[in-house]
Amino acid sequence: MTEIKLKKGEPVERALRRLKKKMDREGTIKDVRNRRAFEKPSARKRRKMKASKFQAMLAARYADY
Repeated sequence: MTEIKLKKGEPVERALRRLKKKMDREGTIKDVRNRRAFEKPSARKRRKMKASKFQAMLAARYADY
């Protein structure tokens, strides 16, 4: 479970922002959104293949620099 310590005199809004950043870096929010609804294994495989193709295209595009 992700937790942060509220610093002395720190506004709650700033602490919430730190918590959101920490959860985003850990991938917690993305994981919860993905698990909200069932995803068929074939759809998961298709989504991962699409993401890997996109990453490969970006790597090929910027390999020249």
